[in-house]
Amino acid sequence: MAQAAADLARTFAANRAIGAISLAVRESGGIMRRSRLREEGSLRVRCPGPASTELEAIIVNTAGGVAGGDRLKLDISVERGARLVVTTAAAEKVYRTLEPAAAIEVKLCLGAGARLAWLPQETILFDRARLRRAIDIDLAADAQLLLAEANVFGRGGMGEAVKDGFLFDRWRLRRDGRLMHAEAMRLDGAVSAKLAQGAVAKGGTAVATVLVVPGEEATADKVRALGDQLRGEVGASAWNGLAIVRLCASDGQALRHDLIAVLGALRGTALPRLWLN
Repeated sequence: MAQAAADLARTFAANRAIGAISLAVRESGGIMRRSRLREEGSLRVRCPGPASTELEAIIVNTAGGVAGGDRLKLDISVERGARLVVTTAAAEKVYRTLEPAAAIEVKLCLGAGARLAWLPQETILFDRARLRRAIDIDLAADAQLLLAEANVFGRGGMGEAVKDGFLFDRWRLRRDGRLMHAEAMRLDGAVSAKLAQGAVAKGGTAVATVLVVPGEEATADKVRALGDQLRGEVGASAWNGLAIVRLCASDGQALRHDLIAVLGALRGTALPRLWLN
């Protein structure tokens, strides 16, 4: 019995996706160029379009989704004075697993005067999905960051619900070497029942967070001014040079509508084309 279990574990491990990206972007004569790119396993980066004052990078997961035991690492560096916007080719799907959680590690590093818009499309978790994600951000004192992450629990249009699952999302943001912001979200077990609670999501099945650095009260006011344009609940606040927007919606479609409105207001320029398809 023990040998059979060990053989099953080895077979499971051998079929897991392991992917990594290491991307660095530099400024050269006002044009943004890749100074380093390494791709491993199931992850790829594509930079469509002509040379520009802002490089657009699209992350592609050739595995077609994330399953239990998969391990993905993304290391993005924006060098001095460079500008980069990152998105994904599609929403990332995290599938049901019987055993280990999938793991995603994201490291973002911004040099002096660098600007990064980290705008992946939604993460969709299926029933009994298990995911651990860590996002670590290091900013130079005058770097600028716009970061958005959205989680959707089940595809409402397909009648899906995440009755049981696991999500642990840990974020750490440092500016000029000092911890500026830390947060963690953990949902374990009866996810749908917990999301139904008024103090959690009040029945919503899609949530997102947007971080803006530097951020001030005027940044939050841009979101508040959207008012009746929004379909879900959206709150914005600012303190100590950081602005945060929290979004909660009944389903993924409503959340995406609100995210596009919020990001458009905060970014001031067009979102990546894949967001608008």
